[in-house]
Amino acid sequence: MTPPAGPGAPSALLVVGDVATDVVARHGSALAHGTDTAAEIRTLPGGAGANAACWAAYSGRTDVRLLGRVGRDALAWHETCLREAGVRPLLVADDEAPTATVVALVDADAERTFLTDSGAALRLCPADWSPALLDGVARLHLSGYLFFADSSRELASLAAADAGGRGIPVSVDPASAGFIAALGVDRFLAATAGADILLPNADEARLLTGLPDVADAAAKLSRHVPLAVVTLGSGGALVAESGAVTARIAPVSATAVDTTGAGDAFTGAFLAALLSGSPAATAAASGCRAGAHAVGLHGARPPGRTDTGP
Repeated sequence: MTPPAGPGAPSALLVVGDVATDVVARHGSALAHGTDTAAEIRTLPGGAGANAACWAAYSGRTDVRLLGRVGRDALAWHETCLREAGVRPLLVADDEAPTATVVALVDADAERTFLTDSGAALRLCPADWSPALLDGVARLHLSGYLFFADSSRELASLAAADAGGRGIPVSVDPASAGFIAALGVDRFLAATAGADILLPNADEARLLTGLPDVADAAAKLSRHVPLAVVTLGSGGALVAESGAVTARIAPVSATAVDTTGAGDAFTGAFLAALLSGSPAATAAASGCRAGAHAVGLHGARPPGRTDTGP
């Protein structure tokens, strides 16, 4: 747990992660292969790291910062979206790669399937990092997507090491079971060994441990890091510490229209509560409430900006 900051103490949350342009297509019927399927399509700001930062600000953190990399053509739009969400953008403009783009296919049950072009997001590199970025920071959060490319994985390792040297706790959202499988479980666990919190969903927790029971998986992960918090979608969440499940968080009822970003909402609200001094179980309950709020919205960000398109 992060203690509440006293006067003059570091209080900021620094998120390092992906910024993306989301193309969200909500289709009420099954996709018709080889022809047209009617859909409602919107272009919105997204990215797991950026979304989590926005939800942390929405949940009450007054100093949330985001380091990410975007294509120069969309830089101004993403900076504006982040500022309007209460997040301080620390974005690196990429002149060679476009901003990451995610096509989110959302079906009639509000379940989403992603087609992901990582673009500039995973081109973050050690040259984009400076230890000065940790000035005033009370917690560093790393989006798991950083670990799926060599250059961004190097930056994540450098940032985590610098944070550790200052006694700043580090959390990681594993982000994608598919990408973890492609990288290799052992490589991912080795890369995240210095974190104090892992925030996987149930599928990611099972993959990372090889255990079919999610509670057993959560307990095992909490021997890899001090605290594992596993989200269960509509089933709530599990909190595990020192090899045992210590809390089961009840789900919050919601009418889902789009599950895109629900996990990011949980992460942002959880970290905001933790930084305010809440114990892990209370912070996880805050995360569940934010996740329930998120699934009732279109897109992955909290209420605020509604403009579409960069």
